[in-house]
Amino acid sequence: MAEAEIARAQMLALAPTGFEEREDVLTVELAAYVDEAGEERIRRAFGRAESVAVESGWEDRWRAFHRPVRAGGLWIGPPWEPPPAGDTTVVVDPGRAFGTGAHPTTRACIELLAAAKRGSVLDAGCGSGVLAVAASRLGFDPVFAVDADPQAVEATARTATENGVAVSVQLADVLSAEFPRVDLVVANIELRAVESLLGRRPAARAITSGYLAHDEPDSPGWERTSRIELEGWAADAFAAT
Repeated sequence: MAEAEIARAQMLALAPTGFEEREDVLTVELAAYVDEAGEERIRRAFGRAESVAVESGWEDRWRAFHRPVRAGGLWIGPPWEPPPAGDTTVVVDPGRAFGTGAHPTTRACIELLAAAKRGSVLDAGCGSGVLAVAASRLGFDPVFAVDADPQAVEATARTATENGVAVSVQLADVLSAEFPRVDLVVANIELRAVESLLGRRPAARAITSGYLAHDEPDSPGWERTSRIELEGWAADAFAAT
């Protein structure tokens, strides 16, 4: 599963306008619609690729693979999918930054956010901004977000604006930058980065994910208060001791 996530991240960088995915028990197949130059970049990145001609209308086919999901009482979906009337929504346009809300780690974090005591929150490694916007929708205030990727910072600011919520977002490394003091930090990042972040004790409470269900973050000084497992992935809620 971890290898598949790395491959998805590589493909997102190589084909930012979208790609298709087919998965079975043993393999994951990723398919992108690109020109000859794009095909060559994919071959260099993955070492093996097959190309076939496609029918007209391929430009919009990738949209069918971004479907709305629900988590924490929120409807989360792309802008071309109309939400049900009366639902509290988070609209996320898939783009260069990781995070549409559909991944199990994102949904698990939002479920834990929905159950958490409200207050100020920091989204550490914000990606597309889906967790920051979800936190605002759930009643957290103020909401801060940081990421070391300028494209993620731009995406988060855009997602917040398009959803009409206030998120203070800045370019910063979650492992070294100074953070605003908040009640809760949420981080959907890789396991070692989670462990380093917890070691910095950025808040009295934390929600973390980005790792498989068999992984246990090394978290001295923290007590795990809750865990959600979805589709082989895990998210944890911690309280500082």
